[in-house]
Amino acid sequence: MGLAEEALNFFRILIAEGFHPNQYAYVGAISACASIGNARTGKEIHGRIYRVEEELNSFVTNSLVNLYGKNGMLKSARFVFDSILEPNSVSLTSLLSCYCQNGDYVEGLKIFLQSQKVGMKVNEFSGASILAACAALENLEVGMQVHSLAMKCGISMDQFVVTGLINFYAKCRKLDLAHQAFWEVNSPHLSAWTTLIAGCVQQGKGSEAIDLFCKLHSAGLKPNERTFSSVLGAFADPIRIEGGKQLHSLIIKLGFSSYMLVGNAVVDFYSKSVLFKEAWKAFNEMHVHDIVSWNSLISGYIKSSHYEEATELLHHMTCDGFEPNIYTYSSVLSICGDLPAIEWGRQTHCCVMKPGFDSNVVVGSALIDMYAKCGRLNDARRVFNNLPSKNLVSWNTMLVGYAQHGFGREALDIYDMMQKDGVKPNDITFVGVLSACGHVGLLEEGLRYFESMTKYYDITPRTDHLACVVNLFARKGQTKGAYDFIKRSSVEPDKVVWRCLLSGCKANKDLALGKYAAEKILNIDADDTSAHIMLSNIYAEAKMWNETAQIRRIMKEKALKKDPGYSWTELRNNTCSFSAGHNMDFKEYNVHEVLNGLTAQLFDSGYVPNAMVSLDNQEYVHLELST
Repeated sequence: MGLAEEALNFFRILIAEGFHPNQYAYVGAISACASIGNARTGKEIHGRIYRVEEELNSFVTNSLVNLYGKNGMLKSARFVFDSILEPNSVSLTSLLSCYCQNGDYVEGLKIFLQSQKVGMKVNEFSGASILAACAALENLEVGMQVHSLAMKCGISMDQFVVTGLINFYAKCRKLDLAHQAFWEVNSPHLSAWTTLIAGCVQQGKGSEAIDLFCKLHSAGLKPNERTFSSVLGAFADPIRIEGGKQLHSLIIKLGFSSYMLVGNAVVDFYSKSVLFKEAWKAFNEMHVHDIVSWNSLISGYIKSSHYEEATELLHHMTCDGFEPNIYTYSSVLSICGDLPAIEWGRQTHCCVMKPGFDSNVVVGSALIDMYAKCGRLNDARRVFNNLPSKNLVSWNTMLVGYAQHGFGREALDIYDMMQKDGVKPNDITFVGVLSACGHVGLLEEGLRYFESMTKYYDITPRTDHLACVVNLFARKGQTKGAYDFIKRSSVEPDKVVWRCLLSGCKANKDLALGKYAAEKILNIDADDTSAHIMLSNIYAEAKMWNETAQIRRIMKEKALKKDPGYSWTELRNNTCSFSAGHNMDFKEYNVHEVLNGLTAQLFDSGYVPNAMVSLDNQEYVHLELST
């Protein structure tokens, strides 16, 4: 029996013996209920207070706000708070932390702003809570104002506020400001070190996180379970896997492997590193599992496209009595989108509606992604419109979904809505925007969007942004403009960029530039199959048969063969896949008969093919057919 339970037992004895509890006894009993999550007993005590006591002091009302907030009963917490005639900083902090702990950051922000209007002073606890809200909302402007307010009130060096500032700047992708807030403290607390390490990992700065961990060790500080669980994420990279294994050994040596938080991080590290044997071993060595343990293992299999193993794990998880949470459902929806399996996705959608998870932004974004990948954009937009609150992932998912399916105008409309709602785009947003411009053929607009990345949003373009712009030039038939853009860009082009140019040259019959682009690809990867095939096609279309034969001979010597493309569909709850030359008969009909019928209709409609086709012996020939 814990101390909180003992405190409640003594309170019950006090009542049974006929004593009248004073305010301090009520505060102790209510606080005990809050600490063990016993909302029912807490409500009974509140009822007794309401019946028996004539008035309440601030200590009792503050403890009641804390009780209801910790149990997720925000309406009750707000009711108690509103009944306080003169709320103080403690009651405000209690209510503020209630809303933030339950994920209602917008309402928490409103409460904080209202308190400032009436001149209520900020303390270290309310400051830390509101910084957490700004971090979750990625509201850089308000968070920086809170930082200034904390400095004005003399609490900016408090360990809770420092940790909150580091977390806030890291979540807003301002690692330089997070580092600045950290190094301004003479002797940073371990929580500050841990938060900065976690921020670096979340922003993809693994080497910085590892460097900080080494400095922490050199400073004589001993890492705790949270430090280890944070820094492990930095090693989930092919070049750092051995370092991660060494860190795992250190965790075992120092006795931290028994902590569930660390055990889950170890499972997650091995899963992300595609070391499933080690992940299973770490999972089985854990004395107790929670939903996070299962989710770490399942998400690892999904990210590696091991969908069958992931579904088996889901089955085992539910058999062990674990109810899926929002992250589990997000993983399931990811499988449905990647396969794609629309019927399974719809069934999962029904499952998430029952507990009300469909209003959660994580699940909502996963639903949008699933429907978009399955080509059901109307369903995706319906989910998007019904989401009570949207984050950047929600906006990006809807925007990219439209762009990938060629709905360029709709994708750009989503971007305009983002700007009106004050949502700051990131690098993924602009991949979707530039791709949308390519589908619609908006070259000038696309170039303006590309320029705005660095000019207005301080986003450094990546190769995929460069590839989108090159593709945009190529679609407009301006292959020379695409080449000039590559040469002007500060981004080092990779083979994807050159392949976009090569594809454009093939479509626009630019032999010289196409040959140059192919050579660039082959300089990067001499065994790139698609570059050989496209170059062979360009030569064939130019009737340069000797060069075509030479490319074909090189491919044979290197045993290069293009992986076949697959299409798939759902039929009677089964996923059926198809590829070129794949014979599959169904009981009722032959797929090839249907295809032959469609081909006949194409020719009847006046279709004139002019394409490269692959024969059974993999010889490529150029056909010019006319009806």
